This record gives sequence, C-alpha cells and structure tokens, in this order.
Amino acid sequence: MAEIKPFKGLRYTEKAGEIKKLCCPPYDIVNGEQRQRLIEKNEYNIIRLELPALEASEDTAPYRKASAFLRNWLNEGILRQDEKEGVYVYEMAFSAMGKNHSVKGFVSLVKAEPFEKGIILPHEETLSKAKADRFNLMKATGCNFSQIYSLYNDEDNSVFSIIEKASESAPDSEFTDDDNVTHRMWIIDDPDTIKCLSEKMADKKLYIADGHHRYETALNYKNYVRDNLNESGTSDYVTMMLVNMENSGLVVFPTHRIVRGLQSFDYNGVCEKCAEYFEITPYLNREKGEIGLEEAYKNGEKAFVMFTGDNNYTLLKLKDSSVMDKLLPSKSEALRNLDVSVLHTLVLERIFGIDKENMAKQINLTYTRNADEALSEVDGQRANCCFLLNPTRVSEIRAVAAAGEKMPQKSTYFYPKLTTGLVMNKIFD
Repeated sequence: MAEIKPFKGLRYTEKAGEIKKLCCPPYDIVNGEQRQRLIEKNEYNIIRLELPALEASEDTAPYRKASAFLRNWLNEGILRQDEKEGVYVYEMAFSAMGKNHSVKGFVSLVKAEPFEKGIILPHEETLSKAKADRFNLMKATGCNFSQIYSLYNDEDNSVFSIIEKASESAPDSEFTDDDNVTHRMWIIDDPDTIKCLSEKMADKKLYIADGHHRYETALNYKNYVRDNLNESGTSDYVTMMLVNMENSGLVVFPTHRIVRGLQSFDYNGVCEKCAEYFEITPYLNREKGEIGLEEAYKNGEKAFVMFTGDNNYTLLKLKDSSVMDKLLPSKSEALRNLDVSVLHTLVLERIFGIDKENMAKQINLTYTRNADEALSEVDGQRANCCFLLNPTRVSEIRAVAAAGEKMPQKSTYFYPKLTTGLVMNKIFD
C-alpha cells in the first residue's frame, strides 16, 4: 500500500525574512495582480518559484527564470535544506460556518504509484493545460514547491496519536494569513517516530483531496527522469500532506457553476424541461433559496438552486434517482448520486447541450467557490444563469474514489487550502 519516507526539507532561513510574507496560496487560485502584491511584500516570496508564468505554458523562459531564482536563493542562503531527514507535522486552525476547526496531518514523501494499482486514488478529472505548466516547472527546477493534499482512513486514530504526541512542543514555524488561518509546522526527525509512522501507513490507501494535476505530473516526471536523466534523487516520490479522513475539522465547500455564452436562454423553457426530472420551486429570494438548499442537504436530497437574475432563485430537487441509473448505467451508485452528477447529466448536458468536452475547455461553463461572484456575473449580464450547490461530503469523495471513478472537474473545494512555502522538496541533491 502507501509507501512514505522522510526527506530533507528545503526551507526558508531567517535571512529571507518573516515567514508570513514568504508563503503564498496555491498557484491555481493566484492571479497576476495577487502575484505582484505577494512579491511586493517580500522579494523572496515563494510565488516567484511556484508561479513563474501566467502566460502560455509552451513558453519555457519563465520556468528557466524560476530555476535561476532557486539557484540564486540557495547560493545566497535564503533557502537551505535541513541536515536531517524528517517528516513535517502541519496544522491549520481556522473558522468556517460559524465554528472553530483544526486540521492536523503530516508532510512526507509518498511513492508515486499509477492509479491502476489502487494505492493512491483520484476523485476528479484533470485539465491538460495545467499539467503541462506543472511539468515544465518540475523539469526546470527539480522541486516540489507545494504538497498534494491526501486523505487516509484512520478510524482508531493510531496515526493521528503519533503526530499529536510528536507536536506537543512549540511549533518550528507559525503564522496567521490574511484569511485568518493559522498555519503551524513541527519538524519531526526522530527515527523511531518516523519508522512507526511508516509502518502504520503501510496498509493505507490514499485519496487525493486536492492536487490531482500535480500528482499526475509527478507520475509523468517520474517516467521522464527514468527515460532521460542520469540522476539519483527522489523522483519516484512526491510530497504530500496526509490527513485522517475521520478528522472532524475537515471542511468542504461547494464549487458553484456559472453558465455563459448560450445562444439562447429562456427561463420558462428551461423550467418546463426540468419539470420532467425535478420538483421546481420558482421565484424564491436568496434567503429562501439557500434555506431550501440546506434542508435538502440535511435530508439527503439531490438539489441545487438556479439563479437567473432579478432576484429569481429557483430550487430544483430531483424527483426520482432511478433516472440516473438509466442514464449512467455503467457508473457506480456513488457517482450517479452526486449533486454535481445530477446537475451535469440532466441539466447542463441534456437541457443546455453543454457536452463534456465543452465543460473541460470551460467554453460555456466556469466555476467559483464564491456564491456572490456567481450571482454578480448573472446580474451583470455576463452569464445566462448560475447554479448554487451544496458541498460534496467527504464520505462521497471516498466512495467515488474507491469505485475507481472520477467526479467532474471542480466538484470539491477543501478549505482551507494548504499554504505554499513552509517546506519544499528538492528532488536532486
């Protein structure tokens, strides 16, 4: 099963400055303006390495520039590898949905295995452009700058108890980011603790929560090194943040859908077609629409809200789940019963005519975690409509992954995102 190992983490030194000004959010949620602000806070911000280009990934110059920054920072003592191999306990403390939460796991190397082996399991489809970008960056720098976020089953808390005991002292790094998430990290280099962790993890399957593009890139990079480079290092491994799936602090936000650019859109016509599959409650305001969505979630009903502007929120609840059995007979029950599967299959594909290729290229469909953003796109007449969804449950993610299947893109949003810059992995010494 999962093979983990310690590594000599690449970390910022005191010479670099305050850690809060050196770390950054995940590359895929940072735009050009945010990138510039991060660099203005500190010229050594990790965003220079993690996101060297916002332009076309075919241009290799930005990746060469990232490699040059890395080389210079190592020479200048801005970054330094730890002398001992270790694993890195990482905790995020935050507030969400009116409650305080904490998620604690550990960062280690994990042997990159093909999905077919059933050891490391995905749950979402990926996009080729993002993978090309990550591959070019790895080729140029030979580093993992950020961690893949993965979950494992630990019902008896035997793994968590090890990392909890190992992190009883003050953290080696700590800061609170602009979203009021506190990040803490402990360096664990005790060989006995690491050995115990490795043994406990040896029978685990890992479920990728966030980082599908980076994991598929790690598999491609592993093959690239084997076929093209005469190097010894950790290219068979990738860094992961590993978290107990039973952790009560796990929070998954929904990712809402924005539909734009349809040649014709008629609200009444859409509702008429939806009536075949859904119980429809039209002309709600936002508060009533969100209450209906929340009640459907609690009752295990498949539902979403369609917003068409002019304060018109329409609640759609699936009448009979057997229609999904008929339309997706080759898919697992876990995948058929997802809210996003119902929305994509019955509404986006059958009624709007947005096929899977269109979705993958984001021609008529885009995504956002921010409901206000989705609504403003419709109110601003930049979109035909949007769909507000309930979050996918962690148990649903596990069931889909265990069935060897993948959800549509952007089906989950684990919150908070891991910060980038506390620890990195230099693949070649």
